[in-house]
Amino acid sequence: MTTPPALLIAGTGTRDEGHAAAFHDFVGELAARRPDLPVAGGLIGPGSHPLSAAVTRLIGEGVTRFAVVPLTLNPAACPRDGIASALAQEAERHADASFVCAPPLGPHPTLLGVLERRLDEALGNRPRLPSDRAETTVLLVSDGSPHPEANAEVHRAGRLLWEGRGFAGVEVAFASLAAPDVTSALDRCAKLGARRVVLLPYFLFAGDALERVRQQAEGWGLAHPEVEVVSADVIGPVWELADLVMERYEDATRTAGTAGTGRSARAAGIAGSAPGTAEAARTAEAARTAEAARSARTAGQTGTAESARTAGSAGAADEPHAFAHADARADVHADVR
Repeated sequence: MTTPPALLIAGTGTRDEGHAAAFHDFVGELAARRPDLPVAGGLIGPGSHPLSAAVTRLIGEGVTRFAVVPLTLNPAACPRDGIASALAQEAERHADASFVCAPPLGPHPTLLGVLERRLDEALGNRPRLPSDRAETTVLLVSDGSPHPEANAEVHRAGRLLWEGRGFAGVEVAFASLAAPDVTSALDRCAKLGARRVVLLPYFLFAGDALERVRQQAEGWGLAHPEVEVVSADVIGPVWELADLVMERYEDATRTAGTAGTGRSARAAGIAGSAPGTAEAARTAEAARTAEAARSARTAGQTGTAESARTAGSAGAADEPHAFAHADARADVHADVR
């Protein structure tokens, strides 16, 4: 019987130690939930607790196969800083290791259900009339990104949250790096006639960014007493989030079982939404970069005709990205929800 891959949870780097601590507490909860499975987590980008340290620790424990679940709601940053690039670097550092990677978590129906629960909690969790929601505007606030495809996913989440739930509307704002900011978005809500606005964080965990946007909303509310502004809680380490991570792990594991031996470097860019297509392209670029480095070291040896190719737009919309490294080559399969 084949030993299943280790679960490697990848988060976006942060200098907010409170946020980083919440991330690692959640990783610890997943490890306790699956004592039969090697589990570790790390962050890419700025801050402490790097992903490379988690990989090195598991390699030291004898792990050679990894199923990676990004603990992110949106496609990550630019190719040189993204999870695809980080895993390509780990494949370079650990020649005998293989990696298969799932897509970002959101906007998934399970998480949209948690967001709806957070809205009801903010409104008092008491029996309410349908008119109560009809008089409530939701302001969905996320971390901003300089990359339009990531911001577009937040707007997509807002639309999915609004459909069929009876709210007057769902507007979007960003904590930084993108427009509109919180105060500008609240101005828009007021101009559209809102009398009650719920500030709904599109964050997995609390941290400095959440406190900052809440302070901005509170200050705006004091200057606009005609509009009631209520703050909801973050998604948090709820059981639904843990179930979704394990679901993505199982999907990635199944993909790893059908990915082959890793004898070629392929990049399958599956058709889908614009953000998904961009993420697939970033994954393919990471694969091409890794393969080029390997080819430079192995000049004179027989190459592979399939190296760093982009497959046609086909396939199911929820298969994971795969990173496999064997015999100094990589298998890469990319797809997103």
